[in-house]
Amino acid sequence: MDRTVITVVGKDTVGIIARVCTYLAENKINILDISQTIVQGYFNMMMIVDTRMMEKDFGQMAEELHGLGEEIGVEIRSQREEIFDKMHRI
Repeated sequence: MDRTVITVVGKDTVGIIARVCTYLAENKINILDISQTIVQGYFNMMMIVDTRMMEKDFGQMAEELHGLGEEIGVEIRSQREEIFDKMHRI
């Protein structure tokens, strides 16, 4: 399985989850786990996704999600799970 960690952070607005999930569905990216919170008007979402069926390469997906984030006013970052785990190991 090709797992990726996607984080979305920014001011809360209507449609953030819908826009991100629409992109994922259109690109055959399956959501395995998702957590989202809103704290004093700031939106934070973390997703673990399976990119195995995706037809694009990782770099293109990450760039497109970043662009989507700019379009809707949030920061979207994508990291391969193994890199994320190594960066956050104590």
